[in-house]
Amino acid sequence: MGNIVAIVGRPNVGKSTLYNRLVGERDAITDDFSGVTRDRKYGFCEWNGKRFTVVDTGGFVHGSDDVFESAIRQQVRIALEEAAVVIFMVDAQTGITDLDDSMAKLLRRSTKPVYLVVNKVDNHRRLLEANEFYSMGFENVFFVASINGTGTGDLLDEVVEHIENMEELETPLPRFAIVGRPNVGKSSLTNALLEEDRNIVTPIAGTTRDPTHSHYNKYGKEFILIDTAGIRKKTKVEEDLEFYSVMRAIRAVENSDVCLLVIDAKDGLESQDQNIIRLAQKRHKGLVILVNKWDLVQNKETNTPRDYELAIRNKIAPFNDVPILFISVLEKQRIFQAIEAAMEVHENRSRRIKTSELNDTFLPIIEQTPPPSVKGRYPKFKYVTQLPTPYPSFAFFVNNPNWVRDSYVQFLENKLRETYNFTGVPIEVYMRSKT
Repeated sequence: MGNIVAIVGRPNVGKSTLYNRLVGERDAITDDFSGVTRDRKYGFCEWNGKRFTVVDTGGFVHGSDDVFESAIRQQVRIALEEAAVVIFMVDAQTGITDLDDSMAKLLRRSTKPVYLVVNKVDNHRRLLEANEFYSMGFENVFFVASINGTGTGDLLDEVVEHIENMEELETPLPRFAIVGRPNVGKSSLTNALLEEDRNIVTPIAGTTRDPTHSHYNKYGKEFILIDTAGIRKKTKVEEDLEFYSVMRAIRAVENSDVCLLVIDAKDGLESQDQNIIRLAQKRHKGLVILVNKWDLVQNKETNTPRDYELAIRNKIAPFNDVPILFISVLEKQRIFQAIEAAMEVHENRSRRIKTSELNDTFLPIIEQTPPPSVKGRYPKFKYVTQLPTPYPSFAFFVNNPNWVRDSYVQFLENKLRETYNFTGVPIEVYMRSKT
């Protein structure tokens, strides 16, 4: 079991449309031109109380020499390795094709649960014609119309049976995941912290095949350290390399309490790093940013770290209340400060505040800075309490939650951060009805 659902299939069967339906937004580009999806997209779906990651893969084209189709084919195999559940999409309009058959042969060898989803079944005639897909030999077959959501609810009911509820899993020791793009020094950092060559380190990006879990118990600190990285072997296709890194990072983030995001000082914070930050934020994981190879930065001036840090915080706003450390794994500069920061973030994530203390603090703040009116109506706050979740979340009870503007919710979150130490931790603020 796990928390990743991969959508695979040949081009132009509606994978991105289903992805958009599941994540609730038009995140993936959709077009009638086949093969539009080349970059991988991943988002979040919540169903029956379980949250999981949805990955939209590219179209699978068997035996093609096209570099993009070859990369897509490899990425589908990666998705099959990493996913807890695979959704195999086909098209009722075109029927079974040779490409579907080649994909099915690969999927039937998988030990993962595979759901054959026949898309574009939007009338009775199509439903009758779609029965031919039972001949493909899959036990779980669903008929859907992803453009309007028909049949997706029944599909999700089955899918979430294979999804772990990470928030209910017992984690007696803190779990710190080292994540980042290929070749930024993740495995070197793991070796330096463990003071042994636990992982293979080479100049080739993507040397690390599988996430490795190490039990750290030194200097009064005890936790599980997860080194996650790249690929099975060196590849000429850079997209494959990046996709391996993304899939490993997703799985590591899902299984962690705090993410140590390693970036290269020379490259700075790139778009993939920001994707990982958003992933950690949406999954309510703690975050520490480590700027590695700082010793290689030339012409460092007094204000360079300050300006560099400010640039990072501007890029990741509004969630920018995170520790940022400048380290050198090679020189072992400040690497143990990174562990101190991770332990503090874990403590912040576990912080619990008494209801009486919250009310004594926040009711006067609300009275002093009352919320603005909505169409002449003023919300009246009754009380506030912390919810019993593994991450900081707070419920403010009010006579009508619809009268509370988003800007005021952000104001309350800012006050929570000012009053209590939640550095490095995403927090949730909910408005609940109380008459």
